Amino acid sequence: MLLLFMEIWQSIALGVIEGVTEFLPVSSTGHLIVAERIMGIGTGSPTDKEAADAFAVCIQGGAILAVLGLYWKHVVQMIRGLLGKDPEGLRLAINIVVGFLPALVLGVLLNKWIKAHLFGMWPVIAAWILGGIGILAVTAWRRKSPAPAGGRELGEMTLKMAVIIGLLQCVAMCPGTSRSLMTICGGLLVGLSVRAAVEFSFLLGVLTLTAATAKDAVDKVKGLDPAYDAMFGGLKLMLHEFGAANLVVGSLAAMISAAISVKWLVSYLQRHGLAVFGYYRIAVGALVAILILLQVFPG
Repeated sequence: MLLLFMEIWQSIALGVIEGVTEFLPVSSTGHLIVAERIMGIGTGSPTDKEAADAFAVCIQGGAILAVLGLYWKHVVQMIRGLLGKDPEGLRLAINIVVGFLPALVLGVLLNKWIKAHLFGMWPVIAAWILGGIGILAVTAWRRKSPAPAGGRELGEMTLKMAVIIGLLQCVAMCPGTSRSLMTICGGLLVGLSVRAAVEFSFLLGVLTLTAATAKDAVDKVKGLDPAYDAMFGGLKLMLHEFGAANLVVGSLAAMISAAISVKWLVSYLQRHGLAVFGYYRIAVGALVAILILLQVFPG
């Protein structure tokens, strides 16, 4: 009989946290780590932690589906481009792939080291605060040196711009940094308009998150339970620990909340900019640090 170590309400909560924070520049990984610590999920044996990490990655599938639905026109445009029917769609598809390649290479090389050394709370807190300071610095720079005519649109992107954004995305492999933070700020720094920077971040995220989700599902779970030291080890372990129902419910919650979050973010950034997220990150980092020092939950 399948043993469930996660309540349905917990999978919903984690799904909502994932969906809301995945595409905001606040770090979904950092928020999920804190939420799991508070709920006591993945805090037991190494096997429990491996299952919790796999669950957090796999519910990203819901967030991916939300972006695919919202930006279906761009997806169709890229498909038409790959079929030789839309030159602008082909350029966009090439830029997405070029932007993804640095993360692909460094992810293969550094993934195990990052999981072993940077998934503690103090590295996450440091990344939250430093990322917040970075947002405020980019905001100040944008005020002094605004991009001409609001910046370039997606169709005007160059390969060089895609490479720079892709390299910055690699920084977000450190938990707490935020992939969206690095790619949106990267887009603004290379001269994209706010809308183009956000849309490129979302579309690049679809490819990056899909690859991360697939990798975590098929990774071998070495050094833990020998029963899972095989293909699809991470997925098997997660399903045994938490059950298929929790995965489905968490993914649906992530999809719905991500769709709402993405629609809101595009509108908000065009009117107000990134500064509020900088202040938020600094405040959350400081708050979590205080709670750990007060031993409210483990660091």
